[in-house]
Amino acid sequence: MNLKSAGHLVNGTWHSAGSTKDVTDPGNGNTVGEVAWGTGEDATRAADAAAQAFGSWSRTTARTRADLLRNAADLLAERRDELAHTLALEAGKRLPEAQGEVDFSVEYFRWFAEEVRRATGTISPPELQGRRHLSSRKPIGVALSLTPWNFPVSIQARKLAAMLAAGCTVVGRVSEKAPLAATGLFEVLHDAGFPAGVVNLVHGPSREITAALLSHPAVRAVSFTGSTGVGRQIMASAAERVVRPLLELGGNAPFLVFEDADLDAAVEGAVLGRLRNTGQSCVAANRFLVQDSIADEFAAKLGARFDAMSIGHGVPDGGAPVPDLGPVIDADRVSAVQALVDDALNRGARRVTQRTDVPGTGSFLAPTLLADVPDDAPLVGEEVFGPAAGVVTFATEDEAIRKANATEMGLAAYVWSGSPKRGWEIPERLEAGIVGVNDPLPSVAFAPMGGAKQSGLGREGSSLGLEEFEEVQYVAWRP
Repeated sequence: MNLKSAGHLVNGTWHSAGSTKDVTDPGNGNTVGEVAWGTGEDATRAADAAAQAFGSWSRTTARTRADLLRNAADLLAERRDELAHTLALEAGKRLPEAQGEVDFSVEYFRWFAEEVRRATGTISPPELQGRRHLSSRKPIGVALSLTPWNFPVSIQARKLAAMLAAGCTVVGRVSEKAPLAATGLFEVLHDAGFPAGVVNLVHGPSREITAALLSHPAVRAVSFTGSTGVGRQIMASAAERVVRPLLELGGNAPFLVFEDADLDAAVEGAVLGRLRNTGQSCVAANRFLVQDSIADEFAAKLGARFDAMSIGHGVPDGGAPVPDLGPVIDADRVSAVQALVDDALNRGARRVTQRTDVPGTGSFLAPTLLADVPDDAPLVGEEVFGPAAGVVTFATEDEAIRKANATEMGLAAYVWSGSPKRGWEIPERLEAGIVGVNDPLPSVAFAPMGGAKQSGLGREGSSLGLEEFEEVQYVAWRP
């Protein structure tokens, strides 16, 4: 594998481009590779190849698709360490988190290799003698997979595994901020034996590439993970040709802590829920809503945990220990997160954490926790996407639900309580597609991933993820 140069994959062949962009390590600013910088014409060629391959691929048996997906899972597992090392460098991840992301990606290919064998149709009872009513599922057509930089391998794997299992051919685009390991994933699929044209990849400016792909007459579905603003634009463009959108968009996850919770467990859950991937996750705990009777103790304990975290490069030199926290993706993210913190302090919030020291080179931020954050502060009203958060108090269960739902986003939410009654009833009142009850990491390959309200449309993972790329065909038959 060449994980230092991300090229285009079109019709089974790897291509370079006339121009390239450097890929840099956010932990030190070093160049770790380059990505081909294509055009809308490259995107059109990739979609042409997918369209040409769709006829034969869509008619393959479920067993054939399952075997190839299983091949991909096995090959991805074999290449795990190499891919994870590259992923850690380009995305600023801690090496164990990068390894976990590749492992999670393997699970998606394994899951859909199994799930495609279980696809079924229906035969309905006839109203007239001799008549038959049959419903079955067929692949929708060429599908687009557009993914961000924060989990560039696993998000791409979640989409590709479902698309390929359904019998769709694929064109992918990955973020230029972290394209190398994701391109390695496409190389895995190529080497696993998928026919030419079934899996295609093109790099380049996102607007130009996306516009060219969405205007292609063979494209029938688009799966996008990213910001709500960009998702709205993609949905509008998809509507012009009635392309089916599957959108996993921004989040503003509340982390509710009730006074009957195991406080130490809640604090540890908050560390994982907020700071995994240095807080750069759409399902991250974005704001801590804590019952007023325990809010000061929770904030003090969580602030102490934040202050005690080691900060550094995710792949340390010389066998040094892996730090607790790595860099954010770039200097722009540093500025954006710091602006949210400064704004909250100006509105009267209280700084709980005291640490400010970070490595002098790289895009680093000290983890920051604020208390007494006003409800209208952007720190709790917007997706932070970095290692900072605010504590907001509530007095009653009804107030907790009101504050939790007071956002246009509805991707994830978290509930910490020792009460089984609350564990059952609170999620039913939360406007979120994913709820973790005493669990900061609820995502698994066999469960549906997606949000409510402005956090997107449709579901990825699980059997629902397969159905997103299928059409239902009904046949009325008089033999």
